[in-house]
Amino acid sequence: MSRHSITESHMQAMLDVIDEARHDDTGEGPPLSLLRGLGRLIPCDLAEFSEVDLPTRQSLTSQAVEYGGSYPEPDDAAWWRWKHQHPHCAEVERSHGHLDVAQLSDYMGVREYRNLALYSEYMRPFLTMVVVAMPTAPGRIRMYNLSRESTKPFTDRDLLTLRLLRPHLIDIYHTAARRRREPVRLTPRELDILRAVANGLSTEAIARQFIISSSTVRKHLENTFRKLGVSSRIEALARVFPEPEPYGS
Repeated sequence: MSRHSITESHMQAMLDVIDEARHDDTGEGPPLSLLRGLGRLIPCDLAEFSEVDLPTRQSLTSQAVEYGGSYPEPDDAAWWRWKHQHPHCAEVERSHGHLDVAQLSDYMGVREYRNLALYSEYMRPFLTMVVVAMPTAPGRIRMYNLSRESTKPFTDRDLLTLRLLRPHLIDIYHTAARRRREPVRLTPRELDILRAVANGLSTEAIARQFIISSSTVRKHLENTFRKLGVSSRIEALARVFPEPEPYGS
């Protein structure tokens, strides 16, 4: 497929979406304007961005823009129960996000998909979806997902649009992440304890290492969370010790 599958007006619309997102510094994650822009470029009923830490089962970022109506809140327990049936999630996890743009029909037919508990308990009513995976550290899933209630597949132009946009989506994500990591002054002891957390030590093990009480460790962590504006150890680690830039794209 060549770039000539994209008209000049559509290419300009793509550039407008990217430009708007690069100038949007609001929000905690990637600009929500980018998600809205993707929905304008590629007709869908639901546009989502999600980032999940698999070991802790923690949702780091979750955004959604509804075009097909008002949908109920997703059942997180059902997703964890049946995510192994989700071909996109399995491939994104396996490849650490180094994956081409793909839609559900690349993995299975609609009839097979409808028979899955994943569909009946979590994905319903969406029958068609396309995923743009983004590189990330092992143990994470980070991706954009566009879904439709109809069985009509996404077109070649839709897929090419997302392939051309993918490097920009990755760059905009990292720009937003760097913006969130504005310098925060932690004490040497707070940093030492956070490094110990990063090395996988428990509260009790950290207390033994620094010859302090467990309650003192917890107090240092509470102060660290407050300074960073986070509520968990995984969020604090992501803020202070960000993952390295993934190789390639």
